[in-house]
Amino acid sequence: MTDAQQSQSQTQASRKIPPGLVLGPDGKPCRVCTAFRHWNPMKAYKSNSSKSSNDDATLAAMAGAMGTLAQPNGPPPDCPPDKDQLGRSTWTFLHATAAYYPDQPTSTHRKRMLGILFALPVLFPCSWCAMHFGEEIQRSPPDVSNRENLSRWLCQQHNIVNERLGKPLFDCSIKSLDERWKDGPSDGRCD
Repeated sequence: MTDAQQSQSQTQASRKIPPGLVLGPDGKPCRVCTAFRHWNPMKAYKSNSSKSSNDDATLAAMAGAMGTLAQPNGPPPDCPPDKDQLGRSTWTFLHATAAYYPDQPTSTHRKRMLGILFALPVLFPCSWCAMHFGEEIQRSPPDVSNRENLSRWLCQQHNIVNERLGKPLFDCSIKSLDERWKDGPSDGRCD
């Protein structure tokens, strides 16, 4: 566990916030860092909690805004994205971009792809997701030398996230990646 994760865990434990709710760097509940399914319980949690009035006001406002609209599969379509929706959309964009990345990229392709990847730790709305991705690209820099290497690198990065979240891992073979992100399954159901 990194120092930032330990600090976040300690802060959350000391404030006795609901399980699953993530605090942003400002110490307030982070909408885009928290899955929508964790917003609804805030209403019940708030009524049974003994937090300070500032915490009560912040959590009550968030719970009031989100708690009554909860959907089992995520927020209504006109709500801002939660971390699950944002993550799925970002991974979809990255994997699809890699699937169509050139086999022999120009220096401009390589530079622009690296620009996208290195921008994520700086610009991604979920600060914890951004921090983790930034740590991973420092540990294992992106391989933008060709389509196959970029696709595999992204798959490996996605698997690091999935492992941390307890989700199933993807097959990172190029055949599997092309089937998922470019060509579709061989049975033709996507044609």
